[in-house]
Amino acid sequence: MEVTAEEFHLSHICSMEILGYILAVVMGLTLGLLGGGGSILTVPILVYVLGIEPVLATAYSLFVVGGSAVVGAARKCKQGLVDWKTGIIFAVPSLIAVFFTRYTIVPAIPESLFFIGDLEVTKQVAIMIFFAIVMLLASYSMIKGRKDQEAAKEKHFNAPMILLEGLVVGVVTGLVGAGGGFLIVPALVLLVGLGMKEAVGTSLIIIAIKSLIGFVGDLGSGQAIDWTFLLSFTGFAMLGMFGGIYLTKYVNAAALKKAFGWFVLVMGIFIILKETIF
Repeated sequence: MEVTAEEFHLSHICSMEILGYILAVVMGLTLGLLGGGGSILTVPILVYVLGIEPVLATAYSLFVVGGSAVVGAARKCKQGLVDWKTGIIFAVPSLIAVFFTRYTIVPAIPESLFFIGDLEVTKQVAIMIFFAIVMLLASYSMIKGRKDQEAAKEKHFNAPMILLEGLVVGVVTGLVGAGGGFLIVPALVLLVGLGMKEAVGTSLIIIAIKSLIGFVGDLGSGQAIDWTFLLSFTGFAMLGMFGGIYLTKYVNAAALKKAFGWFVLVMGIFIILKETIF
């Protein structure tokens, strides 16, 4: 029986949707295993597999990242690994920045920015390239790793730097829809003196608040949201995350994080090449 072009096209779309949901589970699984970082795959899955335009994909990513961070933060709270005072101090400028970025800056960016020879740099291309740069920075953080700083340290507050870091992370999150944990955790360790585990727990609180506030900024700016798809995708990601949390007792998280860092590095390079050359 001959398959028409329309039937083939519909079959292809259906196959890509199934693949997208499978990758949502994989993303959640990675997030559950690593405790962070896996959500950086959300935007590439939405854009390159499910065909969602980048600006909307970053909005969806904020919801997925925020929801995932809430689950992770709840677990850390039960373990007493959240410094609420530090989290609030960091989160306030960050959530202001991410809301302002999503509500005002992103909608104001013109669709066509400039030309490099015959190459037109559009809003969509610029966002994906910037996202790829963030991926490269995140991959470096994962590959290099950090020494576990659990020794008791006297907490200190470098308030101006904490506020500045919060603003920077908020803008980055608003532009690319990534949680920014690879920026927040070192700041909490170096600027506040938190131990590594407490810094990770506190960062999840910050990520949850600012990501969901940023998503509210999208709602306020009139971004059309497909709630059926978004809730379904988030549900599959959550399913994977719970599976990853369960598997943490059987997997060497440090080795996995380094391997995932190399994967993120390759993905970042791929996005830059695809948006500029291919």
